[in-house]
Amino acid sequence: MLRTFGTPLALMQAAPAEGQGLWDLFLQAGAVDKFVLFLLAAFSLVSWAIIISKALQYRKAGAQTEQFLDVFRTSNRFSEVNAAAGNHSASPVVGLFQAGYVEIDAQVKAAQSPEDSAAYRIRSMGGVERTLRRALGVELQVLTRYNQFLATTAAAAPFIGLFGTVWGIMQAFSDIGVTGSTSITAVAPGIAGALINTAAGLAAAIPALIGYNSLSGRVRVMRTEMEDFVMEFMNLAERNFT
Repeated sequence: MLRTFGTPLALMQAAPAEGQGLWDLFLQAGAVDKFVLFLLAAFSLVSWAIIISKALQYRKAGAQTEQFLDVFRTSNRFSEVNAAAGNHSASPVVGLFQAGYVEIDAQVKAAQSPEDSAAYRIRSMGGVERTLRRALGVELQVLTRYNQFLATTAAAAPFIGLFGTVWGIMQAFSDIGVTGSTSITAVAPGIAGALINTAAGLAAAIPALIGYNSLSGRVRVMRTEMEDFVMEFMNLAERNFT
C-alpha cells in the first residue's frame, strides 16, 4: 500500500520540472547568462542588417555599373558621359569617372593658351592615373564599410557563446554545492544557460561568416571591374588628350 501511494506522490513532485522547457529553465538562470544571450542577439541582428543592406547595395551597384559602362563605351564625348553619370550614382565606376573627368578638365584648362584655345591637351597622364587610383580606394572603402563587423561577429560570437557555456556549467556546479543535490532540478537552470548560449553563439557566427565571404566575393568582382575601367579610361584619355 505504501508503494502504491508513494509512486503518485513522486510523479506529482516531478511534474513541474518535467513540464518546464529549455527556455523556461533559462529564465531561471543568472544575469550573466542572460546578458551573454542579449549580446549575441545584438550581434546577430546587426549582422543580418548589414548582410541585407549590403546585398541590396551591391545588386544596385552592379546593375548601374553595366548601364553606365554601356553609356561610356558608346558616347563620343566625356561631357556626354558626365551628364549621364548622375543617373547611375550607385555605381562605384561613376565615382572613378567623375574623379578622372575633373582631373582632365583641370589639366586642359591649365594647359590652354590664348593663342590656341581650341587645343585640348593634358600635362600629366600620371596625374590622371593617381587621381583614378585614389578614387578607386575611396570607392572600395564605401563598398566595404561595415563588412568588417561580420568578420568580427564570425570570429567572436562562438567564443562569447563559449564563455556563456562555461559560466552556465560553473553555475550548475555552484548550485550543486549550495543545495547538496545532484538532481536535474538543481542544475537545470545553469545547464540550460550553457546550452542556449552555445547555440546562440553558433547562430550568430555562421550567417555572419557566410555573409562576409559572399560579400567579399562581390567586392572582388567590383574591384576587378573598377581596375579594368581605370585602364580603359587611361587609354581613352591618352588617345584624345595627348
